[in-house]
Order: sequence, then structure tokens, then C-alpha cells
Amino acid sequence: MNRTEASMDALRQTGDELADGTVATLFERGEVGTFNSLMRYVSTAGAPLPDGLPEVAREYLEATRVPPNWVDWSEMEKARLFFIDNNVHVSTALSFASMPACYVVPHVARLLSATHGLEYPAKRMAETGQFTVRLMQPDAFEAGSRFIPAAQKVRLLHASIRHHLRRENRWDVDALGVPICQEDMIGGQMFFSLLVLDSLHRLGIHMSQEGAEAYYYAWRVVGAMLGVDQDAVPKSLEDARQFLDLYMIRHMGPSEEGVRLTRQLIDLYEEVVPGTFFDPIVSALIRYLVGDTCADWLEVPHTPWDTVVKAVPHLLGVLESIEDRSPLGAWALDRIGHLTTVFELSSLTRGRVMHYAVPEHLKKDYGVPGTTPRTRRWVPPTGVSGR
Repeated sequence: MNRTEASMDALRQTGDELADGTVATLFERGEVGTFNSLMRYVSTAGAPLPDGLPEVAREYLEATRVPPNWVDWSEMEKARLFFIDNNVHVSTALSFASMPACYVVPHVARLLSATHGLEYPAKRMAETGQFTVRLMQPDAFEAGSRFIPAAQKVRLLHASIRHHLRRENRWDVDALGVPICQEDMIGGQMFFSLLVLDSLHRLGIHMSQEGAEAYYYAWRVVGAMLGVDQDAVPKSLEDARQFLDLYMIRHMGPSEEGVRLTRQLIDLYEEVVPGTFFDPIVSALIRYLVGDTCADWLEVPHTPWDTVVKAVPHLLGVLESIEDRSPLGAWALDRIGHLTTVFELSSLTRGRVMHYAVPEHLKKDYGVPGTTPRTRRWVPPTGVSGR
């Protein structure tokens, strides 16, 4: 799939017709408050919809209640097992690589600053982590799961942001494209899939080719459920690499909003890390995973841990050896990974379930264990640009 500047420009002018139409109708009829109040009770797939829910919302929820019919469930199971085997590493990559990558794209950083309460940085991280954990549950797409309602709500949240910024003329569409456009949604999909795989590789995690491809495939399914045009989405890891490199070349750079968001991220995780001695490892991990250029743009501080953190792949290699040689060791490490992920989410959410809602107004201040054998080890394709 050859990507050109012209094809990427076209994606910048496109949103999500179904979700955008639903949100526009809710606002025109003054039904957003009712929708938000009642949707708090819609938390599991297949549950009866509450009385009084606006009809346009019912139609949207009915149209989006099942995954796309092309889903290969064997691939989704491989992805789930990949996540179980690497959950703590995936969480690390999401927190210290994927989120900073979002901040190094100035228009995305500006949008995040404008559409999230700046005093609640934990909410953004908690929503991302909770969304991923729900995706990787065995029953993620069955009745009773929490993933499908979460995807439905996130899709409407994106549409509501587009609606507000364009209606209030707080976004230069000609210069920046439609807010949360198709290009940015696909770019985000790359950050949470391919960039995670890159980070695991940088950390020295031994991934099979099958596992890496399945994890990427799962995020293609996520993208479809979030309204991403599947005709424009890279189908293979090689095509995904081309898209991500071109996207970053087109858009990455320094910004005040990116620096502010990164500082919040560092402060947040320094609060989660017990004590203060290990606090610098947060900055060191970000710098190690995103590279010095991006870290400098985000004003990630240098620390004495910058050198120490380079030994992480060697430590993880020892742990993987234990896992490979001992079933008991593999079980123990998987449990530790699971508990670490649960602890991190619990710390970020303060024990609460995160609810996704259509914002009735925007903040004004800124204007805007694996079963596959460890064979065919996945490595990034040649020619990968440094980050």
C-alpha cells in the first residue's frame, strides 16, 4: 500500500459519518444531558437499554453493537494470549511510549489539552489502560462484556469533540484538518499497536511473529469499532510501518502543550512509584523508548537513570529465561504481570470505573501466556526510523 501526501491529506478532511450524525442530532434536540445520564447504566454488552434513551442514540447503539463480520476469532485469541504473556510490558509501552508519541504531534497535543480536564491527567491514562484490558478479556465481544459499550462511547466522544471544535470555530480545519480525522485515528491506532511492538522490541522482549501480527490485528478490529475507514487502514505490519513513519514525518515536532502534557504524565507516574528513589526511572524510560529527539522536544529531563535503564533488556532477558524453563516460573511471572497491571489501573482510577461521556462543553482555556512457540521472532522491518 503506497502512501502519498495527497492520500494522507484526503484522510485529514474526513471524520466519522455515523457518529458525527448521531452527536449532531443529540445536540440539536438538546438531549445530550439525558443521553449522558442514561448511558452510565449502559456498561455491559447485551443489557437492555434504559427507558428514555433518545431514539437516535438507540439507533446508533444498535448499529454498532457487534464487531465487524470479517473478524478472525482465532487471531483475536492469539492477541489475547499475547497480551496475557506481555501485559506488564504492554502497559509500560502504552504509558511511556504511546502517550508521549501522541504529545509529540503538536495538533494532537493541542486537542488533548483542549478536551481533557488538565487537572485530571490520571483520567486519560486510566481510560486508555482500562480500554485495553477490557479488549483483551476472553468475553470482550460477548454478552455481558464491558468492551463493546466502551468502544461505542469512545466513538461518540470523538464525534462530540469534532462537533464542538468545528461549531465554535475553535479549530482551523484548513490548516489542521478535521479534529480527530481519519488520519489521526489511524495514527493513534499505530501508536497503540505498532509503536507498542517497537517498544517491546527495544525492551528486549522476545515476541513471536504470530503474536506481534495478532496484536496488531486486534487493534485493527478496535479501529473498525471506533469508526476508522478500513479501506484506508494498513493491513500488514509492513504497511503500518510506512504509514506511521510518514505520519510522524508530516506532523511531529515540539509544542507547549506537548511539554505540559508530558510533565503531567511524569508527575502522575512518580506519584504511583513508591517512595522517591525510583522516581527518575519514569523520565528515563520515556527517553529510552521515544528517543532523545522526541524526548528533548517534550522536555523530558535527563537523569542518572538514563544509563541504568539501558540494562532493562538484559534483566527482562533473564526473566524470560526463567519463564521458558519453568512452568511454575511462567505462572508466577504472569501473575506478577497481572497484579502489576491491576495495581497501576487501581492507582490511576482511585478504584473507580471510568465512564466515557459526550462533553456538554469544552474547556475554554485552550480553545480547543502465549501458546505460540517462540519461533519466527518478530523484529522491526529494516529501515525503521529512529525515535
